[in-house]
Amino acid sequence: MSVTIDQIKSLRERTGVSMSSCKSALEEANGDENLAVDILRKKGESKAAERSDRNTANGVVAIVEKDGKAGMIALACETDFVAKNADFIKKAEALAERLLKEGEDTDLSAEIADLNITMGEKVEIKNRKVVSGVKLGSYKHSNNRIGVLVSVSGGSDELGKDLAMHIAAMSPKTLSPEDIGADLVAKEREIWTEQLKQEGKPEQIIAKIMDGKEKKFREEFALLTQAFVKNPDQLIKDLIGSEKIEGFWRFEV
Repeated sequence: MSVTIDQIKSLRERTGVSMSSCKSALEEANGDENLAVDILRKKGESKAAERSDRNTANGVVAIVEKDGKAGMIALACETDFVAKNADFIKKAEALAERLLKEGEDTDLSAEIADLNITMGEKVEIKNRKVVSGVKLGSYKHSNNRIGVLVSVSGGSDELGKDLAMHIAAMSPKTLSPEDIGADLVAKEREIWTEQLKQEGKPEQIIAKIMDGKEKKFREEFALLTQAFVKNPDQLIKDLIGSEKIEGFWRFEV
């Protein structure tokens, strides 16, 4: 069975094994990546193959900005020890810079495979983004585990920074209340209904309460209707005034 270059790159990124070994394993596994990992393990091709299914619950977010454009990457690893490693952090920044220069879809599989080997544990890209705009705001938490980019139609540098810091702290899911998915709301309404029934609320009262709960739920999870973290008496939509938020991206590892 023939396999694609994307399949080979994906397996190489997971295992750190050579491209030729990945190709052979995928062909033997008829394109099944998980089976290919098992094949590599049995052949003893690389210790990195044994790390492919480990949990990557730590990591760092790196952001690089230049000339109205920014690249951001979330690089995940297994341990806090590696996440705090200066070389690992420096490599994450270098990868973010590559994305900024070469584009969001830049192939970074070779670099990730090398990190699997040099760091001695599983390393993977959790997320990546390249953004350009009139006004960009960015924020990275001191522990390097949360990073934010926000694109605004205009305004001051301080506004962009404040928005990014707010998004990092409050983790909005959408821009406006209307953007909250119907499926998510329906699931929450089921939970609210059951809770109200257990409280002994009459059916006719439940219907009225539900509308209020949905409104509050939508507003709390939408950026524009959240209370500004630095001034709870001011909503984000009032903070930005006539400016428009073009988009926002929040990465966390």
